[in-house]
Parts: sequence; structure tokens; C-alpha cells
Amino acid sequence: MSGKQTDLAGQGRRDRLIKERVHDPYMARSKPTEPTLCEDCGAVFASGRWQWVSQVPAGASRQKCPACQRSHDKVPAGILTLNGAFFEEHRDEIMNLVHNKVDEQKAQHPMKRLMGTESQKDGSVVVTFTDTHLPRGVGEAIERAYDGDLEIQYTEESGLVRVYWQR
Repeated sequence: MSGKQTDLAGQGRRDRLIKERVHDPYMARSKPTEPTLCEDCGAVFASGRWQWVSQVPAGASRQKCPACQRSHDKVPAGILTLNGAFFEEHRDEIMNLVHNKVDEQKAQHPMKRLMGTESQKDGSVVVTFTDTHLPRGVGEAIERAYDGDLEIQYTEESGLVRVYWQR
């Protein structure tokens, strides 16, 4: 054979190599009809986003918002793990900071919520969230207030953020 030889068998089929950038089953492929009321929390999808409203528009469609669906399915988008001797001594203060930060964000962004907290046998606490940005913000707020070591791990493929703080 003359010219370049190409190993086509080693390349494989390129159409099988396409991967989604972020695979988040809770990210809607299309927007809900407007207005849509969340059956669980009362948030309303209007003007292109989920929001808190004082009065539900007449004739609103009904469906669960992504945050309520995540909570129902117990599939967090973010996980914050808090541990260390300092944490154990100041657990109540730090957890109050967590709840205050969550309440502050939830008031403006209905999809940013705390799903739950779970105490571990080793004294650490695992906090789960419906949003990927909230655990990072909470972790950074704790680091600003109490110093310590903050580690943030984000995998684009899973769309999950893990935040670790200890002191």
C-alpha cells in the first residue's frame, strides 16, 4: 500500500464516543407551561423561572418543581460534610449558620434548598442540598466565619458537588 496507513479498527465508531456534558435528570429538557404551580412547595414557574409569589395565578398547571422532585427521590445535587473537634464543640453555632445561609438563598431562589442533615457515628454531619451552588456557598461562609479547611470536589459528568469542611 502506498501513502499513509490508518488503523481504523483502533479508532472505533466516533458516534458512540459522544457524551453529554452534564447528565442531570432533574434539569428539564423544556420549560413547563406558564404558569405552573408546584404541588408540594407552592413555588410558581412564571416569567421563565421558578419563584415565590404571593398569589397563585388562576388556571396554573400543576407539577413538582425540580427541587421537590429531588427531595422526593432523595437525590441531592450537593453534599456538605462537616467534621472535626472544633465542629463538635461548636455544632449548634455552625448548624445555625448553615440554616441561615440556606434560608437567605431560598428566599430568592426557590430551587436552592436543604434536603436534610444526617449525623454520622464519627461525629460529622452530612448536609444534602437540591442545588450545586448552595453547598459551596455554605461551605465558604463557614470557612469565612471559622477558618478551617475547605475542599470542594465537582464532577461535571455527575452534576454533583461535594464540599468538605473540617477544623
